[in-house]
Amino acid sequence: MEAANMAAAVVRGTEPLLEAELGPGPPDPELELGGDELVLEDVDVHIQANLEDALVQEALKTGVDLRQYSKQVELELQGVERASIRDYIKESENIASLHNQITACDAILERMEQMLGSFQSDLSSISSEIRTLQEQSVAMNLRLRNRRLVRLQLGQLLEELVVPGAMISTILEAPVTEPEFLEQLQELNGKINSVKEQAFRETVACADVQHILEKLKIKAVTKIRDFVLQKIYSFRKPMTNYQIPQNTLLKYRFFYQFLLGNERTVAQELREQYVDTMSKIYLSYFKSYTSRLMKIQYEEVAEKDDLMGVEDTARKGFFSKPSLRSRNTVFTLGNRGGVIGAAELEAPVLVPHAAQRSDTRYPFESLFRSQHYALLDNSCREYLFLCDFFMVAGPSAQELFNAVMGKTLAMFLKHMDTYVSACYDGIAVFLCIHIVLRFRSIMAKRNVPAVERYWDTLLELLWPRFELILELHIQSIQGTDPQRLGCLDTRPHYITRRYAEFSSAIVSINQTFPNEKTNALLGQLQVEVENFVLRVAAEFSSRKEQLIFLINNYDMMLGVLMERAVEESKEVEGFQQLLSARTQEFIEELLSPPFGGMIAFVKEAEALLEKGQLERLRGEEARVTQLARGFSSTWKSSVEALSQDVMRSFSNFKNGTGIIQGALTQLIQYYHRFHKVLAQPPLRSLPARAELINIHHLMVELKKHKPNF
Repeated sequence: MEAANMAAAVVRGTEPLLEAELGPGPPDPELELGGDELVLEDVDVHIQANLEDALVQEALKTGVDLRQYSKQVELELQGVERASIRDYIKESENIASLHNQITACDAILERMEQMLGSFQSDLSSISSEIRTLQEQSVAMNLRLRNRRLVRLQLGQLLEELVVPGAMISTILEAPVTEPEFLEQLQELNGKINSVKEQAFRETVACADVQHILEKLKIKAVTKIRDFVLQKIYSFRKPMTNYQIPQNTLLKYRFFYQFLLGNERTVAQELREQYVDTMSKIYLSYFKSYTSRLMKIQYEEVAEKDDLMGVEDTARKGFFSKPSLRSRNTVFTLGNRGGVIGAAELEAPVLVPHAAQRSDTRYPFESLFRSQHYALLDNSCREYLFLCDFFMVAGPSAQELFNAVMGKTLAMFLKHMDTYVSACYDGIAVFLCIHIVLRFRSIMAKRNVPAVERYWDTLLELLWPRFELILELHIQSIQGTDPQRLGCLDTRPHYITRRYAEFSSAIVSINQTFPNEKTNALLGQLQVEVENFVLRVAAEFSSRKEQLIFLINNYDMMLGVLMERAVEESKEVEGFQQLLSARTQEFIEELLSPPFGGMIAFVKEAEALLEKGQLERLRGEEARVTQLARGFSSTWKSSVEALSQDVMRSFSNFKNGTGIIQGALTQLIQYYHRFHKVLAQPPLRSLPARAELINIHHLMVELKKHKPNF
């Protein structure tokens, strides 16, 4: 029955399709009656649509009767319908099964809808529970953080207040040199400071541990005091290297820090004991060392009579005295300048007993360098130790250093004052000044200002003495009477040699640390020496001897200065100018005897030529002829005699060679000018012109007479 109903439904479903194919059925009365609702235009649209149908158009074209055609179609449709019904009846069981399956699916989907609905309601309740859990979690997290903070503070407080048994046993029983003692001492210091802070905050629990910490502090202070005093007393043992216990104390510098923070009276006691002990040790050491150093100084030193202008009664050069063979010379630098060199300045200190065994002697500046290098080394080490162990800096460190080293520095100054007041060795004093300047620079690089005041005071002793010695030399030269110097010759004088050696020494030393005051004093000394040389030269009867003396002395002083001083120094420049002027004058003086007539004629003729008075030369034919013939016949012998005379007159062969070369050059120039004068119209026709020597031939011949040295 259900299959028949379904087939009928299918047939009903096909009716619209048949209607669309066959066209509209009979007119609907409702449509006719509802003419108000159907518009004429809609009818036209339906008609037009039916006319456009392919079957209708084909039927119209073939002229088929539409009624007959409609019946035929209807019969065909009925056949199709019956066939469809038979097919549906044949498949009725499958359709029924499909219907049952659809019904079952509907039931399943209904149950799923119910399950999803319940799940949705459960999700809504879970969301509210999650929000509740989140709120509870935030609250629990806040409570946990607060509890941790309280636990941390309480734990820290308990840790600061609780005194462990290991600390008590270590402080009471362990030696102070054990690492555990130092570690527990630091812990104890931290607990003492914490208890003080908590007591200030009126924490009640502090009362439970204060008496224990106080007893531990007293025990620790007692053990530290005994240990440090033992190390300080060990300094006093003879032949003790005090740097070893000092280094030991530096490893336990926290001991003094603990005493300074907890028992200042004991810390002050230890500090005073150290200062008293080390001040005596340094004073004893340096006093003994200074005394032994002075025993290895040169036995013969400069005295008040060893001045630059003092006459040499033995009539010998100052440096040829036999007594000076093993003595620190007064005016010569020699190897003494090495004391301020980089290699020797910071060399190990001198060992007096070793020098005495080898019978070695030293100049004062070497002893001064050794003495003050020992002072520099010990001062730097001591200052750094005081700053590190006693935890001082700035003025406090300087005050503590002065307490330790003050007596030693005062002893040094007294010794230097005594020695310098009787010292007449200007080079030694000047070297000591530069040693001080270099040592002060070294301590500045090490950032140790401890001895700065001592260096300044020492320079205040040395500079005036050096200036006084220079002034004494200047006065001695000013008061020197050339007539009391005995027999004079044209060779370099020993006083000028003294000046040259001394001045070159001071100039070379002063170049490293220039000082204008030194330059001014050297300038005064140079002026006095130049005046002295002129006074001695005036004692010679002839101008030629005077010039030889001046040239020899200027050349000697210039040569000595150039060995040590730079060429740009004013001393070198001044003597170069003086030597050049006197050399030119001597060449003119040297050429005058053999060639003076020709030279005088050339100068007179050139003067007339400048004035345009050449006609006045017409009366000089005989003079010109005599001069030309005389030059041709005597120039070789004259040049030879001139060369020999020059080489005998000058001790410096190189200087003599230069003078000969200058004289020959000047002679060629005069002879060339003589040729030019004879070429003028008044003298051009003289027969003597034919006897003149060719200038190039003369130059070649004169080169043969030039000595080679």
